[in-house]
Amino acid sequence: MAGRIPQTFIDDLIDRVDIVEIIDRRVKLKKTGKNYSARCPFHDEKTPSFSVNQEKQFYYCFGCGAGGNALGFLMDYDNTGFPETVETLATSVGLEVPREQTRPGAPQEEQSNRELYAVMEQVEQFYRQALRNHAKATGAVNYLKERGLSGIIAKQFGLGYAPPGWDNLLTALGSSDGQRALLLKSGMLVQNEAGKIYDRFRDRVMFPIRDQRGRVIAFGGRVLGDDKPKYLNSPETGIFHKGRELYGLYEAKQSNRKLERILVVEGYMDVIALAQYDINYATATLGTATSKNHLERIYRLCPEVIFCFDGDEAGRKAALRALEATLPCMEDGRQARFLFLPEGEDPDTVVRGGGTAHFEQLQSEAMALEVFLFETVATGIDTDSMDGRARLSKRALPYIRQLPQGIYRQLMFQSLAERTGLEVATLMQLEAPPPPPQPQEVPVDEDFENLPGHQSQPRQRTLRREIMGGYASNAHAAIALLLHQPDIARLADPAQLDELEGEDIGLLRELLDLRRRRPESNTAMLLGHWYDTPEGDLLSKLAGQERLIPRDGIEQQFLDTITALSQLPHRAKLEAQVDKLKLTNYAEVSELEKQRLRELLQQKQQRDAQRNKNQN
Repeated sequence: MAGRIPQTFIDDLIDRVDIVEIIDRRVKLKKTGKNYSARCPFHDEKTPSFSVNQEKQFYYCFGCGAGGNALGFLMDYDNTGFPETVETLATSVGLEVPREQTRPGAPQEEQSNRELYAVMEQVEQFYRQALRNHAKATGAVNYLKERGLSGIIAKQFGLGYAPPGWDNLLTALGSSDGQRALLLKSGMLVQNEAGKIYDRFRDRVMFPIRDQRGRVIAFGGRVLGDDKPKYLNSPETGIFHKGRELYGLYEAKQSNRKLERILVVEGYMDVIALAQYDINYATATLGTATSKNHLERIYRLCPEVIFCFDGDEAGRKAALRALEATLPCMEDGRQARFLFLPEGEDPDTVVRGGGTAHFEQLQSEAMALEVFLFETVATGIDTDSMDGRARLSKRALPYIRQLPQGIYRQLMFQSLAERTGLEVATLMQLEAPPPPPQPQEVPVDEDFENLPGHQSQPRQRTLRREIMGGYASNAHAAIALLLHQPDIARLADPAQLDELEGEDIGLLRELLDLRRRRPESNTAMLLGHWYDTPEGDLLSKLAGQERLIPRDGIEQQFLDTITALSQLPHRAKLEAQVDKLKLTNYAEVSELEKQRLRELLQQKQQRDAQRNKNQN
């Protein structure tokens, strides 16, 4: 049935089901204290780190970071799309899923995105029909056959064809002003400076790019003639951000209930060719280098990533960029390896020439991250000489510093110590960056020395952050408290944060606003509003950090945190004024300015005293 599923129904559905019952049917849970635990179904582990909170109706894995409500769990575990999962969950509690047209007054961005998803589905159907029926599709069909692709694999990946000509898609789907506007916004049509509108993709084999839910968000097109570029991707849009998406990831999840590893290759055809040979866990970046966002998404699904590159200089450079993106993500239990193919070969040609077993054997021989790292930094260095070992240390340390704290980081230091002959403790000391240079003293009159709170050296204008223990920022602390006890949202006004900027502050404001509009929203509902977004990943992580939540005084802690945030702009201005006056030459300071400085310092002391009182 067409139409949008009302958010109110989704919230009510999440409120009716029991997440413990839903998960226990698929993963056997064990009662541990007030929560339930199990081995995480989304990554390999020997000891349970997967926790389910029945009171707040959410789950979180402390090993891989997966988290969310019952709806999100089913989508990830069963590899199903959003509407299908809602239908399944609704059926389990005897509810019928209602549908509605776009609500009047719905947020413009939300409404626009829904329309973009819908038009992209229409575009995909157009291209797929063209591959089967268009009079000039013979070249595309022959190309796919020459690459050894079957009809089954073409259907699995939704391959299509953009016919030659400037207005095929425009004519088929752009019959109204509204449709043309959507096709332009989706990047499927282009408007030039003269105002002429035409199809972006022409005479190309088309590869739909899907998000984690299986929705078409963009396309890649491979030219059949001599046009340039050889491969063309959709531009970034409101639903497509190429730095976050991986081609083939949705299909890999569909083919594997439990992914053991993900292979990152360079092209669409590599992904598809490997899948045809039952290596159905390959993905490709979309014209960008592998990013930290890509890696975090991969590691949420499986513990190992293998990067596959050509063995030439360009492949080595691409591998080094992938290494740099991977290092900050290498928490204990995660693996990264590098597979370099013979020059002139790619995964498509290798798997077609040698078969599945041969390619899997190559993967088993892939180079571990630490081997590739030390091999790379040792290039051109005589490690048998003292000077060479010193240079090796200097090159390797900046990379090792990027690793998160843990056993793997320690082992990397030990490995570097063995290669250089230095003690681990010495390398750890070398790791620490030198302290910043101290600001130079300036002559100060004794009248300034006697002012309350005066320092003989001017401070750098950096605002000190007082952060609730264990969180990266006060905004994170406030969000965590709010997720733990959503009703405390009534204590804060989003307007208190209007002078503050930043993504975390914006998310906190949105949470407060949502809870005011929907006061019945519990933790699971709040998580559901941001499911499958970077913000949703952060919310799941913060919701899972219950051990950092105080046992008592949550309301006061939340108030204090919001107050501290709201005072940041004023404190910054106050400290800037103090700094400016204190750095002024005494001979040029009027009596009025001296008095103003005394008042400002007194205000600062009072604020610092109150802050210290709140923290204690």
